[in-house]
Amino acid sequence: MERAAAAAGPAVEGSGVSRRAVRAAGAAAAGAGSRQASTETLDSPTGSHVEWCKQLIAATISSQISGSVPSEAVSRDYREIQDGHNGYHSEAEPDQALRDGNKLAQMEEAPLFPGESIKVIAKDVMYICPFMGAVSGTLTVTDFRMYIKSVERDPPFVVDVPLGVISRVEKIGVQSHGDNSCGIEIVCKDMRNLRLAYKQEEQNRLEIFENLVTRAFPVSNGLPLFAFSYKEKFAVNGWKVYDPMAEYKRQGLPNESWKISKINSTYELCDTYPAVLVVPTSVKDDDLSKVAAFRAKGRVPVLSWIHPESQATITRCSQPSVGPNDKRCKEDEKYLQTIMDANAQSHKLIIFDARQNSVADTNKAKGGGYESESAYPNAELVFLEIHNIHVMRESLRKLKEIVYPTIDESRWLSNVDSTHWLEYIRMLLAGAVRIVDKIESGKTSVVVHCSDGWDRTAQLTALAMLMLDSYYRTIKGFEVLIEKEWISFGHRFAMRVGHGDDDHADADRSPIFLQFIDCVWQMTKQFPAAFEFNELFLITILDHLYSCLFGTFLCNCEKERLKEEVSTKTISLWSYINSQLDEFTNPFYVNYENHVLYPVASLNHLELWVNYYVRWNPRMRPQVPIHQNLKELLAIRTELQKKVEDLQREAATRSISSSSDRGSSPSHSATPVHTSV
Repeated sequence: MERAAAAAGPAVEGSGVSRRAVRAAGAAAAGAGSRQASTETLDSPTGSHVEWCKQLIAATISSQISGSVPSEAVSRDYREIQDGHNGYHSEAEPDQALRDGNKLAQMEEAPLFPGESIKVIAKDVMYICPFMGAVSGTLTVTDFRMYIKSVERDPPFVVDVPLGVISRVEKIGVQSHGDNSCGIEIVCKDMRNLRLAYKQEEQNRLEIFENLVTRAFPVSNGLPLFAFSYKEKFAVNGWKVYDPMAEYKRQGLPNESWKISKINSTYELCDTYPAVLVVPTSVKDDDLSKVAAFRAKGRVPVLSWIHPESQATITRCSQPSVGPNDKRCKEDEKYLQTIMDANAQSHKLIIFDARQNSVADTNKAKGGGYESESAYPNAELVFLEIHNIHVMRESLRKLKEIVYPTIDESRWLSNVDSTHWLEYIRMLLAGAVRIVDKIESGKTSVVVHCSDGWDRTAQLTALAMLMLDSYYRTIKGFEVLIEKEWISFGHRFAMRVGHGDDDHADADRSPIFLQFIDCVWQMTKQFPAAFEFNELFLITILDHLYSCLFGTFLCNCEKERLKEEVSTKTISLWSYINSQLDEFTNPFYVNYENHVLYPVASLNHLELWVNYYVRWNPRMRPQVPIHQNLKELLAIRTELQKKVEDLQREAATRSISSSSDRGSSPSHSATPVHTSV
């Protein structure tokens, strides 16, 4: 998260959270630092990042000697400067030199969260910034962050990076001035790479590298994620945001057609589903178990959302295990018929298969498949042709290549197009719009699935529900939507993000949740007054998808979270957000209750989310932080709304007074003032 404090504060590049000053990574510029960038550093050599890093390190590293403080000798009260280091100790003025040294050390010390501890400190580490050149400062590695601060610049320059965003760490050896120098390249999950260089003894060099690797990948090193150590206190308990019983009650459930089932209370029916499920009233538990045996991973069709008027429903599940021999399951066929019958408005059921038809055929040959219209006579099967997780991962990799560290202005549009990222965003939005149209206009129930029902299925159901139900467009409602459709229904966050895992090449990694948030952002651009939350809210969610500061996105399913005691041993991201709602509120919000949104799913109406994907490039930032403008507008809105309420009360008082004066004589009643700002 890239932050900038007030004008007198430090320039900051990185990511972090503080109760006192929290900003989204793209919300503010890195201040004076970016203005100092020269043409030479901005137009850095192209080619391999590693080769470019080597060249830059070799060209800029000086002959300073770096010191490293071992982890066991470090505490928050540690101020002592090693004898002779940086020339602080002299025979002439030893006391003054020591005081100056302590002051400098204090100025460059990393701020710590409750529960956070320093593991290693190294002086004179050089951060190779692709926009500013080399910046020398103090490196601090804690169990949560990598923190670099240089007080040589005015304002001081800071890099504050949660270790959770690190995907891999690589050593780069460089020969410079006849001495062995060490370079480190850090590849991050949030669209940037970081490069460090330093010269010191082999054991100290290893200590920095090993501490960085150990703390960046705690799961691979048998250590707990930092979320289990974080001890911040918040005024709101975010774990109470989502109560499945309350959410289903809000939707009018249970009713005569749908019941709340506890068949999965011990996760025996499906270990990746939540304990509370909504299923057709007439379905028996024995039949439900047979349906689970026929559906991949036991993920049976269950209700996600019901239309308050037509009773048309969105149900989600995984693919049926049809296989190459077209295996059938009469309980599954009857089950889908029961879902259709629960909606008296339609005699048809639409099954949206998110996959490409060709991929579904391949899955069928491997034992999976899709519903044939001969086995499900009242169902219509529609393939949405959305690509798989591997295609999406490759698309994001290409996008990162064109946005960091340098941007080719002359080929910007064609380069973005070549990644196909916006095309995949378009396909997701188009698929969700088709689901919404069947529910709202066709009054027809739909079933949504992909292969396992925890990636593309979650994207589509959550987006469709966001378009259909204005509640999910509020801050709390959106939190409930994420908790329900993503977290409780078993999107595999740990596998897709790789929390604390050093296997950066794992084929299970994929930006599925990032794509969903991108789609939401696209909707906020098309309907700027329809969402209670602002862009900072979405960026903050993505930053903490990776940070491992909160427990919200840890583990792969509800069963795992219960086993790890996530809700009692970690803090919810919603605790942090809901304790300072003004930071995340859209000043233009108007509650369009019962208003269905139909975003235009066309490339002509979509754009690259520059404030997220390109936020590390100072050239791409707005001169005045947008977030600050929104906060000022929110304050003005609050003030105006208060004046409106005062005028309404005054008008009502005058109306009552006037009526009393006229007594029983005929009069025209005053029309109440209904004004919103």
